[in-house]
Amino acid sequence: MVKKIAPEAIKRIFDRVFVCRVCKHKMRADPAKVRAGKVKCRHCGSTALRPKRRPVV
Repeated sequence: MVKKIAPEAIKRIFDRVFVCRVCKHKMRADPAKVRAGKVKCRHCGSTALRPKRRPVV
């Protein structure tokens, strides 16, 4: 049986977390700024970011 994850843990792990498509580093940022292209990866400088994927439960 799959164990249910607490809502506060889901928020901490997935809320406003984005992953760089180039170097796969994770960062927390405002979604509106990411869509506007104003947020860059701290590691490689790319603006290509995607939301962190949630596991299917």
